[in-house]
Amino acid sequence: MSFRLSLFRHFVLALCCSVPLAATAESVELRVASQLGTEPKFLIDESSGRITGICIDIMRAVERADPGLKFVGVQRWMPLVRITTELSAGLQDAACALQRTPERERKFTYLQPALYPVDFFLLARMDDPVVVNSWEDVRSLRPAPVVLVNRGFGASATLQAIPGIVVDSSTTETRLNLEKLIAGRARLYFHRGPGIARMLAHAGVTDKVRVLPTVMLHAEFHFVLGKHVAPATANRLRRVLAAMEQSGELKAIYRKWD
Repeated sequence: MSFRLSLFRHFVLALCCSVPLAATAESVELRVASQLGTEPKFLIDESSGRITGICIDIMRAVERADPGLKFVGVQRWMPLVRITTELSAGLQDAACALQRTPERERKFTYLQPALYPVDFFLLARMDDPVVVNSWEDVRSLRPAPVVLVNRGFGASATLQAIPGIVVDSSTTETRLNLEKLIAGRARLYFHRGPGIARMLAHAGVTDKVRVLPTVMLHAEFHFVLGKHVAPATANRLRRVLAAMEQSGELKAIYRKWD
């Protein structure tokens, strides 16, 4: 009997040790929201009416890899300014795909690896013959052009720091900035890809707005956590993202929406 009992104990111990860490780790809910005006990071699936996009795919992939991590609130729309305010106040826990800025680095925890790369372009009216190959070209335009950018974008601070550029970052909504551009209240609109063509088509302005071909800024987007989130949770998310990068899953999600 003692031999059988000993054998049984060894069997149970071996079984317990074989259970993946994700299955035995504590369950954690991470409060999030979906950022307005950020196609294809977040966008509406016309067939279901639900929010989908790059970040939704990334969060669902994280949940599959570590079932103890759950993202809640993904079907709530919010402007970026409110998301970062709530993240700072501990009312949200995570934000998907934010650009690094010095101010944000002081407030939040940025996770490596980066989720995906982004390129920023200038948009102009279709009937505007403007040619831009550099920020010096923008500075040399007369009269000095107004450049639109969504309020809260990490690139907004970069744009504001360029001497001689008149920036309008008064609205968080892409739709309103497109309307201002078309109405002639600004000459250029600074926006990011991937997803610009889809965004213009969704707004119904592909015949009114064109994308200038020069990449004006290159950046990377990261997963961000509030400072209040436990280091153990941050480390779990880092490990999953690193595995997704190594396997090529992050790149595959990005290519799906590019």
